[in-house]
This record gives sequence, structure tokens and C-alpha cells, in this order.
Amino acid sequence: MGYKRNISILEVKYGNLYGGLPNFFAIAEISILVFEPDTNRIFVETWHNQADVEYVSVIARTDELGHTIDRVKEVVNMRNGRVRAFDENHVLDENEIGRVYYKIRPSQNAIRGFMLKNFRKYGIEELFTFDGRRDVFLCEKAGVNFRRMNILDLQRELNSETNYLFSLNKLAKVIDFRMEGSYLRSNNLEFWLHPIAGKQMIEGSAAWDAARLLLVQQEYQQHHGDFLMKAQLLLNKITQRKQST
Repeated sequence: MGYKRNISILEVKYGNLYGGLPNFFAIAEISILVFEPDTNRIFVETWHNQADVEYVSVIARTDELGHTIDRVKEVVNMRNGRVRAFDENHVLDENEIGRVYYKIRPSQNAIRGFMLKNFRKYGIEELFTFDGRRDVFLCEKAGVNFRRMNILDLQRELNSETNYLFSLNKLAKVIDFRMEGSYLRSNNLEFWLHPIAGKQMIEGSAAWDAARLLLVQQEYQQHHGDFLMKAQLLLNKITQRKQST
């Protein structure tokens, strides 16, 4: 059996700074997941922004089919993770915006250092993302150079084949993604997680979404026909539900 290239996945969590400019996004968390097909080993590297600032996290609430039924905004402190209610009328004045941006600025160097260290550590030349244009753009704003990197957007690839813009939540339902003990499992696959990687698998985290994306990518690649059939079945169920309401 010949050498198979590692699968590397980038997942970024970001949001607007609470009360700041609506078109300014800050990175709260980054995960890089590396999968070795020859050994089935999974490595996860995660960076958390330690700036004492609050950002707006948008959470999609889904039904049992992975279909979004509501989007909820929460205010999260990057440093301590504390969550409080979002107030759409909360606006920072010019001085307050300046102080918040001053606190967030040092994260640029930290982001660049984290990314470059792991690009070198794992010899990454290709990255999978999911609807990752803004993920890449925000990393580039921090000084990360992707010019020699082949970036593959799995959402775009699936859209071109199925003519449907799947969310990661729906795809997780398609493959029956789950974590059971120390194992990531799906319809046809099972991967053991080292405890260091397993501790990072908190639902809703960047690492969690990177793991979901890995199993979606592997099911799509290794069990293509079965994947497409189950994707169509899910879409049929969603259509039937819409027609009955």
C-alpha cells in the first residue's frame, strides 16, 4: 500500500465585537485537525483568543433533520467563555471601540504564529474548509500566508455535485456523526481519538466542527455512492416536512 497524503482541516470561530462595527469580525478560536490515512491517527491543534473582549456568537438551532429553525445570538467573553444575553441596542462609543480594538490587536501575532507553527509541524500544503472564505480571509488579515496552500472548500464541492447548499449540521445528520467514548463514528467509519484530541471535542467548538468535517469528507470520498444516497434521503424528508406544514 502506497503513502496516502494527510488530510488537514481548518475551522475558525469568529464574530462581531459586541457593540462594535458590524463589518468587523474577530477570531475567537482556531482548530487545525490533521488525519493520517495510513495510520488512522488524528491530531488536533487549537488556539483560543485570550483577549478580554466580548464578541457575538451566532448559534443555529436545528431540528432532528439538521434543518435550521432559528438563529440565536449570544455574547461571549473570549478570555473566560462567559455567556450573556445579546442586546441589539448595545453600541460602544468611539473611545470604547478604540479600547476594545487595542485589546484584540495582539491576537494578530498569536494567530500568525499558531498557523505557521502547525503548517511546518505537519507539513501542511493542502487545507479543507467548509464555507471557509471568511475563515481564510480573517487569517490572512492576521498575516497568515496561504499563497502556496491548496485550499479546498468541501461545501462548494458538494454543491457542484448535488446542486444543493448543504450546511455542516445537515451533513452531520447524513453521515450520522457521533462521538462515543474515545471514538468518532459515522455510517461507515470509526476513528479512535487520543485523549489529548478527545478533550478538545466539545460540541460547538472549532475542534468539534473540524471533526465533523473530517468524517463528512471521508464518507464522501470513501463511500461516495452511499453518501449521495443518504444525502438525497435527507433532502426528501426535509421537502416532505415543508410540504406538510
